[in-house]
Amino acid sequence: MESPNESSQNARMELANRLFFRLYQCANMLHKTGSRAVETEGLTTQQWAVLGALSRPKAEGGMSVGDLARYLMVSRQNLSGVLSRMERDGHLGSAPDGRDRRSRLITMTDYGRKVWIEQAQPKIYDYYEQALEGFSVNDTAHALHYLLKMLENMKRIDEGHEPGIADETEG
Repeated sequence: MESPNESSQNARMELANRLFFRLYQCANMLHKTGSRAVETEGLTTQQWAVLGALSRPKAEGGMSVGDLARYLMVSRQNLSGVLSRMERDGHLGSAPDGRDRRSRLITMTDYGRKVWIEQAQPKIYDYYEQALEGFSVNDTAHALHYLLKMLENMKRIDEGHEPGIADETEG
């Protein structure tokens, strides 16, 4: 027979399993439905995230590939392909970083900024409205709080991780 402590632990693990599976499903649906929301602009959710990161006032002068990868929490390898396609499509430019000539500085082009502000953002905001239907401002704030708390815990787990083969598939 289970002790009350074991029973509590089993219930906690069952809840954790359900939570992480739903988070996995949400991530997959964000990729699928989010990409659909901006596909007429020729964007994917990964490209949407890159434009969003580069549109922040803090990134006005551009970001190195390494800083952008760290900010988006993806591998440099996965980001490299996305950046190449975005540069080819005219959304981004790159130049050697004046502080470190070995590093490239990624910036949003005027065309990329126009696509981001005039075309993508209105559709993204519509998407947010639909995805958050039935959420109060308080619900949204609480969800954000708990996701940030979980993200911080995951970052601590990642800090103890030795880079290896598994890192090649991050994204």
